[in-house]
Amino acid sequence: MRRARSLVVAACLTVSVVGARAAAAQTWTSDNGNGTFTNPLFYDEFSDPDLIRVGDDFYLTGTTMHAMPGLPVLHSTDLVNWELLSYALDALDLGPAFRVEDGKEIYGKGIWAPSFRYHDGTFHIFSNVNGQTTQHFTATNPRGPWTRAAMKRGLHDLSVLFDDDGKVWVVWGYRDLHIAQLDSTLTDIVPGTEVAPFGRDALIGEGSHFYKIGGKYYITSAWYAGRMRMPAARADRPQGPWEVNPEISADEDFGLRPGARLRNNGNSPDIVVNPAPASPKHGSMSMHQGGIVQTPAGEWWGWSMYEGNSVGRLTALSPVTWKDGWPYFGLPGNLERTPRTWVKPAVAARGTTGGSKPHAPYTRSDEFTGPRLANVWQWNHVPNDSAWSLRERPGFLRLHSLPAPDFWLARNSLTQRAVGPQSRPTTILETSGMQPGDVAGLAMLDKPYAWIGVRRGDDGFWLEQVDQLSGDTARAKLAPAPARRVWLRADCDFLVERCTFSHSADGTRFTAFGRPLGTIFQLKTFQGVRYALFHYNARGAPGGYADFDAMRVVEPHPHGFTRPIPLGRTVAFRAAGRDTPLALDGQSRFTIIDRGLGRVALRAGTRSAARYLSVAPTSDSTSAVALRAGKPGDGETFQWIEDLYGDATLMSLATHRYLRVERDGRVTSDSRGPTPEPAEGTALQWIPDER
Repeated sequence: MRRARSLVVAACLTVSVVGARAAAAQTWTSDNGNGTFTNPLFYDEFSDPDLIRVGDDFYLTGTTMHAMPGLPVLHSTDLVNWELLSYALDALDLGPAFRVEDGKEIYGKGIWAPSFRYHDGTFHIFSNVNGQTTQHFTATNPRGPWTRAAMKRGLHDLSVLFDDDGKVWVVWGYRDLHIAQLDSTLTDIVPGTEVAPFGRDALIGEGSHFYKIGGKYYITSAWYAGRMRMPAARADRPQGPWEVNPEISADEDFGLRPGARLRNNGNSPDIVVNPAPASPKHGSMSMHQGGIVQTPAGEWWGWSMYEGNSVGRLTALSPVTWKDGWPYFGLPGNLERTPRTWVKPAVAARGTTGGSKPHAPYTRSDEFTGPRLANVWQWNHVPNDSAWSLRERPGFLRLHSLPAPDFWLARNSLTQRAVGPQSRPTTILETSGMQPGDVAGLAMLDKPYAWIGVRRGDDGFWLEQVDQLSGDTARAKLAPAPARRVWLRADCDFLVERCTFSHSADGTRFTAFGRPLGTIFQLKTFQGVRYALFHYNARGAPGGYADFDAMRVVEPHPHGFTRPIPLGRTVAFRAAGRDTPLALDGQSRFTIIDRGLGRVALRAGTRSAARYLSVAPTSDSTSAVALRAGKPGDGETFQWIEDLYGDATLMSLATHRYLRVERDGRVTSDSRGPTPEPAEGTALQWIPDER
């Protein structure tokens, strides 16, 4: 049976590593340190990504909605390790709702779906804002400064193409896509150039990316009806006619099982939860909405996002295989499916993998001792800069309370993306500056939201934990103290969608407080869960101040639920979720032989009488599994890939398909990859042989 997992992060096992990953690493990195990488690129939300190459460098941006600053600009030399250079947008203040004033807000309606481009020495980001025209940001250096100009019209999910003849084209829209030429000012379309070459049922949806490759024009897109997937279109000229390929990527969710969802995506007045489906539907979480890029070495790679449940939409990197003039995500023999672990891109012209040591783009913990906030922080809406400070009390973040009816409408809530698969944020709150009516603490910004914190009433200080979904509030009176310090913590597991709150008076002994709660995917905020530090006054007037001594984010499993590949050991395999063993010709014990780059051969028998588990293509486009004597080759070599739950999958280098243990005990080798159904047979548990 699939091994049980605790709902509380604090009880989890110690960190393990894959390949050459360093055991001391503190946060998720995709780079395995052995020439391979594992998706997602970031285990925190990075939605609607767009990526460009400029010379030997790659740049990436994505949606940030109502969070400020917005539009992060990331840089990489290998497509795997990324550094945050800047935000293209410091603050977008277009009225009271952008500042959470007058009871108004812009949750899920900020800035989104950017198109990133570089042309003639200038970086361009075109992005949408609800109720506004498209915004155009430019810089000559990706570190900024960036300037913003409003276009004359709004272009939904646009993508811009600077053509080699000097013309500039744009595609935009939802389902019935439109294409037009932009004028020389890049503020409007040229009259008479707009066409709508696709019908609403042409399977070209939204989130387009526009390219010219080898003299042909290409659009990659996203389609949501039924199964999520990525279509593409191509033409000899922008006005068409266009040929559509409905699937260049489909069904790849890395086996992640869908969690609970808010009915109507959280846009209803009532908060109603649709529980996680008992029988997960394949394709409901799949990779979609991305594009392609070529490295200096000539390789093609794709990127796209997939639904990661309540932690948010995650970005994945895919090898691209061109076939019949189409850029398929995936490898030959298994097009449309992306291996979760694969060899890093060859980026240098000589064809070698490049980049730096494994690292993440963000600093998640912050002691508040520097002149600036750590680069992970974003404000919930546009902040009031007069009501927060790192200087009033050095070494502390001071938040002055502003009036708000509840946390949802509180101003100056400082947020960062929650990181998976598990993470534990802890903050230290000093309450001596709080006034009656003030409420301060640590929150999970989501819909429904939840928080743990301190409320000052006329009768003293109260510890509270609020769950918006249930409407429950846990309360406990705090003993009087002249300068109270309280540690507040959340333990979150985004694979089982659970979180518990706790508190401490000394930072060592923590006590759970309130009920465990579920985290839920929703599209009201159009973001995943965010950890937030907040302070507001519930009595309709400004109050005092709250001092936060630190924010420390610990990841008990910074590389997921992986274990070292058992190289040189003898193990037995069985299908995850059931007890069916992997056995061939009476052999069920295999010695794991290192083949480099996280690849293995499975040897049955002793060295002198060795046979290897082998996959061979057959005449009917399938493959056969057998034990074969002789030196291992591609047919006997498998990429060892662990799924998101820590179970192994074995992808043949000969076919790029996966081994599967069928329910009747047969071992087959034509699996496209793991699915959300845990007992499907592709995900395998391995057990050290004790004989």
